Amino acid sequence: MTSQKGKAVTLDPAVVYRLDNLLEYADESIVSRTVLKSEVGTITLFSFDAGQELSEHTTPYDAMVQVLDGEAELTIGGKTVVPKAGETVIMPADVPHAVRAVKRFKMLLTMIRG
Repeated sequence: MTSQKGKAVTLDPAVVYRLDNLLEYADESIVSRTVLKSEVGTITLFSFDAGQELSEHTTPYDAMVQVLDGEAELTIGGKTVVPKAGETVIMPADVPHAVRAVKRFKMLLTMIRG
């Protein structure tokens, strides 16, 4: 991980990347890779094997989920949505949410502190 002006980054600048190729699936697991971390937020890649889940929890930060591959089930404040590759969902701060892999899926999670 390198540092640039107070930011921890794991990708080289001025290089083109396919985010869905930067992280592999692992059987019966959830895998994550931090792309960028700073005092104002984080950008993290995740891959979920089918059936894997994060139980309901809250965070004090707004977040945006971008599904890169596969299909997820997100429950946000009691409402369930099923985004697929190419679709985006907002998860507001302090609202309970859970994530479940309907099929194997990869997502980019952007969390904004503030």
